[in-house]
Amino acid sequence: VQLVESGGELVQAGGSLRLSCAASGFTFDNYAIGWFRQAPGKEREGVACISAGDRRTYYEDPVKGRFTMSTDSARNTMYLQMNDLKPEDTAVYYCAAVGPVDSGNYYCAWGMDYWGKGTLVTVSS
Repeated sequence: VQLVESGGELVQAGGSLRLSCAASGFTFDNYAIGWFRQAPGKEREGVACISAGDRRTYYEDPVKGRFTMSTDSARNTMYLQMNDLKPEDTAVYYCAAVGPVDSGNYYCAWGMDYWGKGTLVTVSS
């Protein structure tokens, strides 16, 4: 399993970015997949998740209404569309996956097994 993020860059507050995460070695069907971020001096935190099983999309409160997670199965790629960016969104963004999940639901907060190396998003004020 490999995950490779791209799309991070410097952007002004109020701007938009779309991050991509190219996946290989698995398909999304029975995996939980998600985006996480780590700001300087802070612990890594969840951003968005598509759970395994019920395939629902969840967002953490700081990004609700501004970020949208999506997937393209044909390209085996997940995306994070980020709008109305704020300086506090500055962080290294990681995509992650866990699976295969054979039955039931699995949520990103329970732990992820596979991680990309991250892409840096810097939002200037």
